[in-house]
Amino acid sequence: MKLRDLAILVGVIGIVMMMVIPVPTFLMDILLVINISVALIILLIAMNSKEALDFSIFPALLLITTLFRLALNVSTTRNILVHAHAGEVVKAFGNWVAGGQVAIGFIVFLILVIVQFIVITKGSERVAEVGARFTLDAMPGKQMSIDADLNAGLINEQQARARRSKIEREADFYGSMDGASKFVKGDAIAAIIILIINLIGGFIIGMTVKGMGFGEALETYSILTIGDGLVSQIPALLISTAAGLIVTRAASEGNLAHDLSTQMTRYPQLLYVVAGTIALLGLFTPIGIIRTFPISALLAYLGWKMQGAQSKQQQEQEQLVEEQQIEEVRSPESVVSLLQVDPIEFEFGYGLIPLADTQQGGDLLDRIIMIRRQCALELGLVVPVIRIRDNIQLRPNEYVIKLKGNQVARGDLLLNHYLAMSPGFEDESIIGIETTEPAFGLPALWIDEATKERAEMSGYTVVDPPSVVATHLTEIIKRHAHELLGRQETKALVDNVREAYPAIVDDLIPSVMSIGDVQKVLAKLLKEKISIRDLVTIFETLADHGLYTKDPDILTEYSRQALSRQITQQYSGSQSSMKVITISPALEKKIAEAVQQTDQGSYLAIDPVASQQICSRVSEQVTRQIQSGQQPVVLASPTIRMYLRQIIERVMGDVPVLSYSELEPSVEVQSVGTVNL
Repeated sequence: MKLRDLAILVGVIGIVMMMVIPVPTFLMDILLVINISVALIILLIAMNSKEALDFSIFPALLLITTLFRLALNVSTTRNILVHAHAGEVVKAFGNWVAGGQVAIGFIVFLILVIVQFIVITKGSERVAEVGARFTLDAMPGKQMSIDADLNAGLINEQQARARRSKIEREADFYGSMDGASKFVKGDAIAAIIILIINLIGGFIIGMTVKGMGFGEALETYSILTIGDGLVSQIPALLISTAAGLIVTRAASEGNLAHDLSTQMTRYPQLLYVVAGTIALLGLFTPIGIIRTFPISALLAYLGWKMQGAQSKQQQEQEQLVEEQQIEEVRSPESVVSLLQVDPIEFEFGYGLIPLADTQQGGDLLDRIIMIRRQCALELGLVVPVIRIRDNIQLRPNEYVIKLKGNQVARGDLLLNHYLAMSPGFEDESIIGIETTEPAFGLPALWIDEATKERAEMSGYTVVDPPSVVATHLTEIIKRHAHELLGRQETKALVDNVREAYPAIVDDLIPSVMSIGDVQKVLAKLLKEKISIRDLVTIFETLADHGLYTKDPDILTEYSRQALSRQITQQYSGSQSSMKVITISPALEKKIAEAVQQTDQGSYLAIDPVASQQICSRVSEQVTRQIQSGQQPVVLASPTIRMYLRQIIERVMGDVPVLSYSELEPSVEVQSVGTVNL
């Protein structure tokens, strides 16, 4: 145990022992002076703290000082009743306040106790209680604000964790202060009880045991009681004031002196009003101008000086801002900062500002948080921070989605309307503004509030504008997920797996594959909307097959086969059968013969006319299956799957192409069409 820790333990034990063991008067004088010194130190620290957490030990310190003060009260009471003497400190305070008149000293002491109990202690207790209540009530809102700032890119993850930690510490601090303030209240009550015991008990003991006369006993024990009360109540008053200062440090920019000097002198013109009022008070009341005019003149002079200082400070700040702007323009960093490109941007016209403005009921930031969580669960991808900003160059109701600075999607919204999509048949009674659903390109109508209920009863799918944006943004992220996964993002995923499965990562990287190689495989999986959440299985597959080939296409095929259960469930759902479009043996043979092997890998060298015919035949089968209300799935042999995908992805990028090795044996495959040349 460190010497510092041992000293604290011994000190607390010594405080408890003081209540039982008599303390010599000389040592008692030293302890009373220490008590006053500690109270002054605590008050000064509270005055110079910028915020409550700067003095977070205060609740525990409050309990220790209260215990110390009560122990001193017990010891001094023992000495007063036994020896009619409690040391020079108690005697000096009693004589100083009483000034030879016990009644006046007693009244002054009672006033001090009343101020301590009713004003300072009661106020500090109430402020601590209210502070704790409002701090706990504000925690959810503060947490959401931090998430919104993090999602908007205003802060990073480290800053967000620091803010959350500060909120938790504030809640703990105010909760502790709420409880500790009850000890201060109890201490004030105990002081009053001890006062009565010292006075009455000492008066009785002095007359019966020590043989004092009535006047002598009354004077002796009254002075000792007043001195003992002052010695204990002055530190208690200081610490109670410090408690009030600590719990009222809200929205502060500096310590107490800084805040007083800046905030009280912020409006110098008001001092002229006060100076005039004081001058009129001296002119029209019996107070007289002799007592009021000096104060009035001083206030007017201070207002004039502060106004001049304020004007000078404002000029200096404006000059400093101009110099900083000029320096920023001249510095090379001003150009370098313009090279930064955000991974995802969402820009909207001024008419859509209520979507993002929480004060107007907008919940776009909360929806984006849910989108990022949804993508993490469905794709296993940590979506970068989405930058949200308004753009006056857009039409009022228009929004665009940009990927790495380039526009990839756009749409229009009508905030006071709902988007209604037809169930397959049109209801002529549903009248609205014709439009196209932006995420999937389906025909739709913008309808008003009055038509909403009737459209829902007719089978229309009705969604509000925020849901339209959220759906569109989600689909864009899924469609371009492979572009959002770079080497840096891949490294973050690898580091996350390393924490739980270090052996797998160490076996794969860097001995078998580099971060760049792993990124290529993961990007190819995401491009075909295969979730990479099961990174452990993917990494184990890459570690097994990466020793024999570095071709990312082949490694991707091995990874897909390892994820067969996931892929099967993704496209078959809870059904035990899957309806697919198969490829004829002749076409598979033609594609296989067009594959060329080189040292750099394999590639497909097929005639453009044949490629066009393949796309046309696949498109016919896909269209037929869509018309029958089924999800089109193309099934091919493992040797040609990726090449067939290369042929049709430019025309039908959303059509999944699977191989027989990627399906679980328990699933029954039903062919609903065959692609032939």
